Amino acid sequence: GSLLQPESLLDAAAKRVAGSWAFERVEGRFQRIPEPVQRRIVYWSFPRSERQICMYSSFQPGRAAAAASPASTAA
Repeated sequence: GSLLQPESLLDAAAKRVAGSWAFERVEGRFQRIPEPVQRRIVYWSFPRSERQICMYSSFQPGRAAAAASPASTAA
């Protein structure tokens, strides 16, 4: 059979960064980010599963803000 290739250190790190911080925050924190690293962070920033894609594509800012607001739970 075929051998599984281990994940590269670049992909492992980019996946961790993308899962923890917005790219804008990373870009603002570090002055120089090599282009290949930027590309992998951006790649891993997008959702992978169909369920996540549907959830993010139907996002409504007003509804999320209202749900998170303490005033909405006081009623």
